[in-house]
Amino acid sequence: MNTTEKASLKIKDIRYWLLGIVAGLQTICLTLVWKADDTGHFGMSLLFLLAIGSLTWEKRDNLKFESEVLPSIVGIALIGWVLWESVNLADGNIMRLLPFTSALGVALLASGFKGLKQYWQELIILSFLGVPSIIASLLFDIAPLTAKFSAFLLHYFGFDVVSQGVFINLPDGGVEVTDECSGLDTIIYTLSISVLALVMFPVNRAKRFFVPIVAIIIGFVINAIRVVMLAIFAASNKAAFDNWHGGQASYLYGMIGILVFGCFYWLLLQQEEKAQSIRSSD
Repeated sequence: MNTTEKASLKIKDIRYWLLGIVAGLQTICLTLVWKADDTGHFGMSLLFLLAIGSLTWEKRDNLKFESEVLPSIVGIALIGWVLWESVNLADGNIMRLLPFTSALGVALLASGFKGLKQYWQELIILSFLGVPSIIASLLFDIAPLTAKFSAFLLHYFGFDVVSQGVFINLPDGGVEVTDECSGLDTIIYTLSISVLALVMFPVNRAKRFFVPIVAIIIGFVINAIRVVMLAIFAASNKAAFDNWHGGQASYLYGMIGILVFGCFYWLLLQQEEKAQSIRSSD
């Protein structure tokens, strides 16, 4: 066996080891989300992991595995932290950081600091599984804005509504827009989907800026419609209110938001394809 064949076998062995480490770590992350009974985030995690799996598979033959001592130590430390947090059942915010942290650790272990640019797409996608929600929850309180906009919609549709801070009152009942009902999660999910779409199916540079803005608006409006329905149900149908507020049906609005954004982005891609074909014919 010559030197080239030995090097090829060594690289294959490294790939198998790395694949096993990644699969094990991401399985742990998914298990934690499942145990936390976070159905929406579990579905998003599966989608994002499938996306990065597809991206990595496409460029598998061009990846360079050349790590050094320091990045390997940092990578092992990050993986160790993920395992430690998983054993100690990490809380919500930390739990959402684990997929990105574990991927970053494996990337450093595989390719070092210089090789991180090979994985920029995967790391960006995974970062949006946790980083934006943590930053947004620490910096923004959109509950009053959601309450005000939802009250505006109710007034527009002819309801006798009074809005006081985060409270929306109808003659026969009302709701309080708490942090959980503010729509932050829905906004983050649609924003994350927009980033995933831009990475997987890029559009021209002029349109990249407003795509996340449209995603944020869609998420906000869809959740406001949910709050409107909750206010109406609170005043007329308690069983329906309980179902749409805390039951599995509440996830339907998140799915609707993603579907609406998906339709918007599909139309954008169609427009881009049509414009490209016109330029080619000219």
